Amino acid sequence: MPTYAIGDLQGCHDPLLHLLDTIRFDATTDRLWLVGDLVNRGPDSLGVLRLLKSLGDAAISVLGNHDLHLLALAEGYGRLHKSDTLDAVLAAPDRDELMHWLRHQRLAWLENDCLMIHAGVLPAWSAKDAMRYAGEAEAALQGPDYRLFFERMYGNTPTAWDESLSGIERLRGIVNSFTRLRYCTAAGEFDFQHKGALGTQPAGLLPWFGVPGRKTADVTCVFGHWSTLGLINQPDLIALDTGCLWGSKLTAIRLEDRQVFAVQCPQAKRPTA
Repeated sequence: MPTYAIGDLQGCHDPLLHLLDTIRFDATTDRLWLVGDLVNRGPDSLGVLRLLKSLGDAAISVLGNHDLHLLALAEGYGRLHKSDTLDAVLAAPDRDELMHWLRHQRLAWLENDCLMIHAGVLPAWSAKDAMRYAGEAEAALQGPDYRLFFERMYGNTPTAWDESLSGIERLRGIVNSFTRLRYCTAAGEFDFQHKGALGTQPAGLLPWFGVPGRKTADVTCVFGHWSTLGLINQPDLIALDTGCLWGSKLTAIRLEDRQVFAVQCPQAKRPTA
């Protein structure tokens, strides 16, 4: 049963269909891992959600920052950004069903020594830690009081993880790590400002996966979120955001043998100055 991990879709429905044709995906025998950011900025987030929901257990997704943004908007929190392309989802007749499905996706998924997250994992967290913390936040997102989380989800605090954190600060720290992290300090302090390619970061910042002693180095971390990073396919790291939204490629990797598949994407979003 082959498993294909696929990079950030961001509402690019047609390239997804093209990629599924390319890998000859069969929902009865194959599985998809989606690294999050299923929606937003691209032309057809509604089509993406409907397709993935229809695949049932054949598709496993983790939540990205754009997915959480959509969920918050659907509950009346946050604000629409100029670059958002979520109106069709928010106005859809099956919106509630789609939001229920999306809210019940994971923040982390560990299987066969592969840990899938959207953005990153704090260097001090082991894979076991990551799954435990993800479970805490998933319980809040899927529980009866989930709207309380969306009410206070946005923010850059805490600036570092501390096991003694509690309440919304703890949940926000967990979610920010999994869905927003690119760079941090060697001590694990978050940085959410710099988004550039490796080597462009200010002094003192490291990519989360480059911090010495990172505790998830014993598994393969599969992630997206970082289009300026591009494709990485190495024993302990698979980066899959290859800029489909920006007119580059949508990429899949078959996890069993690391074979790469990619399709060219029309530019859905123009870079801003």
